Amino acid sequence: MQIFGVDIGGSGIKGAPVDLGRGDLAEERHKVLTPHPATPDAVADGVKQVVDHFGWTGPVGLTFPGVVTGGSTVRTAANVDKGWIDTDARALFGERLGGLPVTVVNDADAAGIAEMAFGAGRDRQGTVILLTFGTGIGSALFVDGVLVPNTELGHLELNGHDAEKKASSKAKEDGDLSWEHWARRVRKYLAHVEMLFSPELFIIGGGVSRKSQKFLHYIEGIKAEIVPAQLQNNAGIVGAAMRAAKD
Repeated sequence: MQIFGVDIGGSGIKGAPVDLGRGDLAEERHKVLTPHPATPDAVADGVKQVVDHFGWTGPVGLTFPGVVTGGSTVRTAANVDKGWIDTDARALFGERLGGLPVTVVNDADAAGIAEMAFGAGRDRQGTVILLTFGTGIGSALFVDGVLVPNTELGHLELNGHDAEKKASSKAKEDGDLSWEHWARRVRKYLAHVEMLFSPELFIIGGGVSRKSQKFLHYIEGIKAEIVPAQLQNNAGIVGAAMRAAKD
């Protein structure tokens, strides 16, 4: 069975049909740049471009980089235009996609759903936290395999700042930080999250998961196991499709 997944990020909108039996993309993903400003209408147009690229006519699961309540209403918009706040995302995307059935879920929650089913969190019990490092830091918290949605732990305060302002991939790029310097910031962030939640496992996702050999060995002193996401940057697409399959 295939369902289409779309991952909306601060820098790109990417999507593909997903083979739900394998937990993997059925075709090579298509990506367009996230518009700036990332207003609801502009992002919806980008989503339509991705879906139309495949001529898709079935259900679509979409991620959103912020809190999504009731499967539809956007409550926060840290890395996209503030016009998203209180938007009915399901209605907006459904209308733009010509009435296709649409499901909307927090982006890191979607990545976590995929990793727990098909990736690094498979068959893991206890407290597991997936963290996606990209334009910001997304989080997905699971307790015995059950998702606690919309945690947004990237906005925890760390040394007087939103953690993601100091430890995201964007912060590394903007500051031209070495992998070692950036990893020290990530370690401080993980230590703070560990103090609050005492997880058994951290899964590191987002684009940096492809380069885990460059930085994971610098992160010391964390009691929890730390592993890279196995689905890497496709996890959001897969998780969005999985959530759509349940609706």
